[in-house]
Amino acid sequence: MNKKIFKPIIVFISLIFVALLGYAIYVLLSFHRIPDNVELNVQSLNKIHKPLITTNYSYRIASFNIGFGAYSPEYSFFMDGGTESWAFSENDVNKNIQGAIDSVNSLTPDFYIFQEVDLNSTRSYHINEMKALVEGINTPNKPVNFTFAINYDSPFLLYPITQPHGKSEAGVLTVTPVEIQSAIRRSLPVENAITRIIDLDRCYSKNYFNVDNGKQLVIFNIHLSAYTTDPSTAENQIIMLNDDILAEYNAGNYVVAGGDMNKDFLIDSSKYFNTEENNADWAKPFPLDLLDDSLILVAPIDKEHPVPSCRNANKPYTKDSFVLTIDGFIVSPNITVDYANVMDTDFAYSDHNPIYMDFTLN
Repeated sequence: MNKKIFKPIIVFISLIFVALLGYAIYVLLSFHRIPDNVELNVQSLNKIHKPLITTNYSYRIASFNIGFGAYSPEYSFFMDGGTESWAFSENDVNKNIQGAIDSVNSLTPDFYIFQEVDLNSTRSYHINEMKALVEGINTPNKPVNFTFAINYDSPFLLYPITQPHGKSEAGVLTVTPVEIQSAIRRSLPVENAITRIIDLDRCYSKNYFNVDNGKQLVIFNIHLSAYTTDPSTAENQIIMLNDDILAEYNAGNYVVAGGDMNKDFLIDSSKYFNTEENNADWAKPFPLDLLDDSLILVAPIDKEHPVPSCRNANKPYTKDSFVLTIDGFIVSPNITVDYANVMDTDFAYSDHNPIYMDFTLN
């Protein structure tokens, strides 16, 4: 080969190698874990009287994984085998967030817990979804208190090449008119392999509320991992959660833990939903053997009219898509569950439907 042709090719290949090496170093150096037991900032709007939690009164909690505002029914996600990496457009994000707000507001909950809420992410056009949700819930003459815990803070990801996922900053948001006394962020176990880069900082938040009998209600806002290559990671997350709920209960507190558990809460959702074959490797039955016998697993469902809480996002949603219920609640034995169900939005605003539960502190 002519040296004049050969030399530019070598230079070009060398530049590509250096660029890829530099990117790999950037990603690895960007990896960090937020410390465990970090105190969260409790923020408030409308500084007016804040009600106290009482026993023998039925409260409602609603949970909604909003899917970073991207999941219109036509949306499929690359990590589930679909094609999209970003939301279709900024307008789509705003429309889906507003739909999520309208949906949960119609349930009139006392406690709102949201998962997969973006603060400043490439995939959602850098829209501050926490701000949009809080302002959408805010009403005159009613206090709004909230906490936010980061559970996904990734460097700029170049994959997929056709539309790099970019940088993501997301977390779990808890909103309520009740005064939050304090809140902490707990770091969940994550992968030790290189795959930890795409599942960076899983966590849950613990929000404490004073009860009129001198005890406290502790609300856990949870988003467990879906994409794990090591089964022990998912198991260790459940073990940690179980131990923490028990510790709070043994301290005399009431506990409601809810959110996106990424486990089949119905154990076998196919009994309720006649849909396509389960081809989602994250949709495993909730491991009941890892949950203490005293704790109550609450699967939200009306057995006469069952509605799933989640769809597989490997393709656009149709009535034949694989669906199941992976969102739910775990409560301590000093709480009575009055009712739990899934709100049927037909996956109009997310790959999840909102779930809700009415409960009473004994």
